[in-house]
Amino acid sequence: MPVTPASLVRHELVGLEVSVVAASNPDLLEAQGEVVLETTNTVGITRTDAGTESAAGDDADGSDRVSHVPKDGTTFAFTLPSGELVEVEGRRLVGRPARRTENTGAHTWR
Repeated sequence: MPVTPASLVRHELVGLEVSVVAASNPDLLEAQGEVVLETTNTVGITRTDAGTESAAGDDADGSDRVSHVPKDGTTFAFTLPSGELVEVEGRRLVGRPARRTENTGAHTWR
């Protein structure tokens, strides 16, 4: 099943490009990069907006900078593989990723 705006909250987020467009913590605004980790309450983003990064996108020690952004209180803008931009309120993503991706709606066999 392809990732669509309607089904984004039920899909795996790791690997998607994301930016933070609204957050209760102003330090997180305009954070952007690739989702590399997802937990129940946070999204790990490899930051591409940090001013201390080298031209290759890595920190001086060769590791990527990962920001752990809380889902609740944050609005994310995900870029789908099709190139479409979709905004999602983080509270819709709160929960164990494995459980969230299993919930596909009402099925008669569940």
